[in-house]
Amino acid sequence: MYTHLQRDQSRPPVTLSTLARMKADGEKIASLTCYDASFAVLLDLADVDVVLVGDSLGMVIQGHHTTVPVTMDHVVYHSAAVARGLHRPFLIADLPFMSYPSRDLALEHSVRLMQEGGAQMVKLESGGKQTDIVEFLAGHDIAVCAHIGLKPQSVHKTGGFRVQGRERETAARLLDEAQRLEAAGADMVLLECIPAALGKSITQALHVPVIGIGAGPDTDGQILVTYDMLDITTGRKPRFVRNFMEGARDNLDAIQRYVRAVKSREYPAKDHCF
Repeated sequence: MYTHLQRDQSRPPVTLSTLARMKADGEKIASLTCYDASFAVLLDLADVDVVLVGDSLGMVIQGHHTTVPVTMDHVVYHSAAVARGLHRPFLIADLPFMSYPSRDLALEHSVRLMQEGGAQMVKLESGGKQTDIVEFLAGHDIAVCAHIGLKPQSVHKTGGFRVQGRERETAARLLDEAQRLEAAGADMVLLECIPAALGKSITQALHVPVIGIGAGPDTDGQILVTYDMLDITTGRKPRFVRNFMEGARDNLDAIQRYVRAVKSREYPAKDHCF
């Protein structure tokens, strides 16, 4: 049975081709994180374009202080649950800490995320040394999202959750890394916690879609942790977070408000940027 042909064709699934067309047309891409089937259904109903099963689950679901304790089994489990609740959104899953130290392990774990977790793309926190990994995965027809800027898996090395790319030299390095990762075969780039001007420069320099979180209004799309934008997360939140539950009827309405705000370029505003 060709089950993909029986789905609601008035809401065709988002693909990489869809996202490339959105970038070309200047239509903003609305993205959110997700960790279970119930929220996945809500994100689907709200017409979120891209859903990420992030290793942020280590903090918002498991209660850790960083994403480092998250394992492959954790991400596979949550990705499979999310995949069951989705129809339209494009599904990305994180490769967790130290799951891609070599090309062979990166391939093995990416295959798990796709075969067991139902992911359509894998995301890895990238730098110059990950270019070879991206090229290897792309050579095996695996869609890859490269993550640069603030890399939560590296917080113990970098000294905490800090904005990246404020200095001219660092900004130039991040732009160079983004271009090299695209050349290596990355199909998407996620920018986290960088100055808005740098987010704009990188987005303009790349042909692939660029999604931002705390990277300014000029990236091709935005992503937030769903627990943050629904005001579920307690305590101090990052500057780039906006509470979309304020004034909303329910969770679905809040998520729809987020999608509309991204599409209309109302979010992020200047006070959400670095």
